[in-house]
Amino acid sequence: MSELTMAKIVPTPFLTSTGDQLPTAYDRLPTHERMVEERDTWVTMRDGVRLCIDVYRPDASEKVPALLAFAVYNKDMQAPEIMRALTPQPAYAPLWTGWLEAGDSRFFTARGYAHVIGAPRGIGKSEGGGSREFDSYDLIEWIAAQPWCDGNVGMVGISGYGAEQFHVAKQQPPHLKAIFPFDPRGAYGNLGSFREEYPGGVIHLFRYLLSGTGAVPMHRTQGPPGALPPEREALWREAMANPDYRMFPHVYNIVTQKGQHIPAIFDLLIDPFDKEETVRRAEADFARVKIPAYTGSGWYGYTYKTHLNGAQSWFSNIDVPKKLALGGPAHLERPFHAMHQEILRWHDHWLKGIDTGIMDEPPVKYWLMGANEWRYADDWPLPETQWTKLYLTSWGRLRPEPFVPSSNDGVRTPDAFVQMPLTQTAEVQRLRYLSEPLPHDVLVAGPMALNLFASLDQDDTTWIVVVSDVGPDVSVRTAREGERDVPKDLPEREITRGWLKASNRALDPERSKPWKLWHKLTREASQPVKPGEVNEYAIEILSAANLFKADHRICIDICAMDVPTGVGGATNVEYISYHLCGSKTVLHKVYHDDRRPSHVLLPVIPQD
Repeated sequence: MSELTMAKIVPTPFLTSTGDQLPTAYDRLPTHERMVEERDTWVTMRDGVRLCIDVYRPDASEKVPALLAFAVYNKDMQAPEIMRALTPQPAYAPLWTGWLEAGDSRFFTARGYAHVIGAPRGIGKSEGGGSREFDSYDLIEWIAAQPWCDGNVGMVGISGYGAEQFHVAKQQPPHLKAIFPFDPRGAYGNLGSFREEYPGGVIHLFRYLLSGTGAVPMHRTQGPPGALPPEREALWREAMANPDYRMFPHVYNIVTQKGQHIPAIFDLLIDPFDKEETVRRAEADFARVKIPAYTGSGWYGYTYKTHLNGAQSWFSNIDVPKKLALGGPAHLERPFHAMHQEILRWHDHWLKGIDTGIMDEPPVKYWLMGANEWRYADDWPLPETQWTKLYLTSWGRLRPEPFVPSSNDGVRTPDAFVQMPLTQTAEVQRLRYLSEPLPHDVLVAGPMALNLFASLDQDDTTWIVVVSDVGPDVSVRTAREGERDVPKDLPEREITRGWLKASNRALDPERSKPWKLWHKLTREASQPVKPGEVNEYAIEILSAANLFKADHRICIDICAMDVPTGVGGATNVEYISYHLCGSKTVLHKVYHDDRRPSHVLLPVIPQD
């Protein structure tokens, strides 16, 4: 029986649904029982450097399309025996390992695909030297020429494997026909983006924490540090004098070694800014992506940002047949095996010519927290979005009514909090603003922003904004004893966050939208805060989708610090990282009156 006749749509009655499995009923039965394994195959690049790859393919005589997984991770850790030894680990399991991301070889080969797994030069067993710029391009063309390949090549794998897919798609190898870059890195840079990984210019330690697992090659050089070029020497001296770095010994240790230890983190620390030329180059490169792309991430991505932000940026800026899926708040199991039916459905359409129905659906799927179900949309943000302001006001309230000019609304005193640095306390101070209990369900889906009018008594701070779903709260607040306060024991669920280093507050008005802020984040645009001066801080809050149910409250917390969850600068989970916050005690004042109407902008979706 042919694959064309075996493809079928099977309606599945779900009692529950999950945010890590895309809502597809597509199924195609396996057609190949046995798999051929060709380990440590050498492929020569255009400059003579050889890559070491693994090829898994059906044990059959016919030619098949190929799916390439290519990233800066050890290919030996993506092998089928790892899948057998390490059964799928949920994100909260001690043995969850983020970089087991190439996909299930047995699944793909059983359904008539070759699965090729490799890494660029200098990684794993691949030879080093020269530039890796065209390694994936050359490998794709090598795959297409093999006697077992029918000339059609797609790509799979998430995270680093997803970033590589967009990287090579811009180069337009002739035999690359479709990609499925889930959890890609940011779009405004080569294989990554400063602004999408560090929104607001606030540095977090995800990459540093990841380096401890040995996943990413961050080699150590022995011996005394050498001289740096004059420009980098000046940046290094500035970083050495940074009191915020000195507060974190493990971070300062990297700076002192002048790039010999974890060089990628060193480069970030001495120059924590975006570059205008990098952004312009990325904007020009979007048009170079010419093939169908299915991207996405999960709401878990707000903790380290690059995947969630990157997927949305790629989807918004490329003009090809495309799909976007924004999944649940729990990270995908490892080894990666989720959503393989949807991957199959995508590549069956583009590489095998099977009518899977995938292009008949709306282009966007998103997991709606609170309702715990998948929804479809025609675009992202949703075209029907009603951009809604809730204003911060006294006594920690969020209200929909705007401030009235020439009234008592113009004489309100600011709220305030004082944050001591992590050297003195692990207690995070905050201002909390709550809506009234909602009279009916409110669906919020999309990017958000907090426009904050505030002053400091120092020249900088780190603004951190937390959006939470609080409740249900059926209490009635009156002047009577026992009814005055919001109950302390209400359930609370964090939805998303936003960040901004106060000195990076400058916006690019041409690139900014009220709901999608574009901070310049360049060294030239950075400006210390004048103590006592009231400034407007437009803070990007990362996208989310949540159904706030009736009697729940929408909650906005404003703080200036987060803390490691372990000791020695470690965290319990590498992808829930903390940030390099200030080393000074700072008084923060938040204003809310008719001249300084601090407010949060929410993407409210009408419900039919």
